[in-house]
Amino acid sequence: MKLLGNIIWLIFGGIAIFLEYILAGLALCVTIVGIPFGIQAFKLGMLALWPFGQRIEYMDNAPGCLSTVMNILWLIIGGIWIALTHLLFGLLLFITIVGIPWGKQHFKMVSLALTPFGRRIV
Repeated sequence: MKLLGNIIWLIFGGIAIFLEYILAGLALCVTIVGIPFGIQAFKLGMLALWPFGQRIEYMDNAPGCLSTVMNILWLIIGGIWIALTHLLFGLLLFITIVGIPWGKQHFKMVSLALTPFGRRIV
């Protein structure tokens, strides 16, 4: 079921979301200051490519206050808009019963889009 869900996800927009995250990550990695944010965009891109069967968990050895500061910067710079976009797509998919599994994947991505530092995808 996970394979089928991922294939349908890719066909109906997963590839586009993945490419957006990868291009944003590459643009952020052009500058030295943007590299940590680019890495987080790549993390979101990997989840956007194959979301079914993956889960997000907090790292045991998270960087502490640096992680908090980076999450605040991420949220201010663009994380809130990314999260709101995933929230909107999730709500739109939840309107139909058929779209509920894909809406759940967007809701999973909302959590990571808000605070990506100190988390990992398993």
